[in-house]
Amino acid sequence: MVKPIISVKTRNEFREHFIQAGTLRSIAETFDEAGVRFDAEFSPQCSGERRSLIEQYYHSIDWMNSKSVESIVLAFEEELRDLFLPRVASSYDPVGDLKRQEEREAVAKRLLILLKFDGFEWSNSQLVRPGKTPTFDDLTKTAIKLEGTHLNQQILRMKESIESDPSLAIGTAKELIETVCKTILEERGKPVEGAPDIPLLTKALLRELELVPEGVPEQKRGSDLIKSILRSLGTIGNDLAQLRGLYGTGHGKTAKTQALKARHARLAVGAAATLVTFLYETHQQNSTKPGLSERQ
Repeated sequence: MVKPIISVKTRNEFREHFIQAGTLRSIAETFDEAGVRFDAEFSPQCSGERRSLIEQYYHSIDWMNSKSVESIVLAFEEELRDLFLPRVASSYDPVGDLKRQEEREAVAKRLLILLKFDGFEWSNSQLVRPGKTPTFDDLTKTAIKLEGTHLNQQILRMKESIESDPSLAIGTAKELIETVCKTILEERGKPVEGAPDIPLLTKALLRELELVPEGVPEQKRGSDLIKSILRSLGTIGNDLAQLRGLYGTGHGKTAKTQALKARHARLAVGAAATLVTFLYETHQQNSTKPGLSERQ
């Protein structure tokens, strides 16, 4: 029997926590900011406005689909970070402040135990499913194999700036793709001349790695789907470059430009991590440079 990605028990525990700790407005804001869709047409058979509100958000999720679950994971993640965040201590009741913070952390730990049973871990203030998506450790291993000191610096910069400086993390995610593309092309004996923009750079590497739609035989099963995915690969770098231009570091902004939040930076970094890890693994398995496979 296929199990849901997030169990009913975990969902219910989070629901009851939101009911106890939040207002209708704060609950809606948490889910809306995480991108969870609100199903206004669904009429839950339960009591209480807050409980009904949460069930209307829950009802829009396909709990068997990892893509659909991503938004609710972001909502849970944000709530956990808030629970662990120390509050400003009051001068008149330091003992009470300490007790309340301990209670908040105890709630967070109880919720994390449930999420652990669902396969999630709490790492760097994020909920991750080990083995499901590339992590910073994966990127670091890639940097070591590519002998890239500069790569390690970019990875460290992204890791440290996601929460404190999302704009820097987004800008660095774009730079990471550029660095990996140039490094792999150089490893394969085709160093890049000049300073091509990221769409051209990504396209050159995808062609070198034979990851272009034109290389997929029409008779191959699922060829249309494979081609669609390969086209999407080519747009990740370009999309990040545009996002960086709007919000990331490296370009001047107007005084009224609003910075993105940490969750947006995690999305950009996650996309970059997935892309460069895939490119490197393909480079390893499809190497044409003499002696390269033996060294790796």
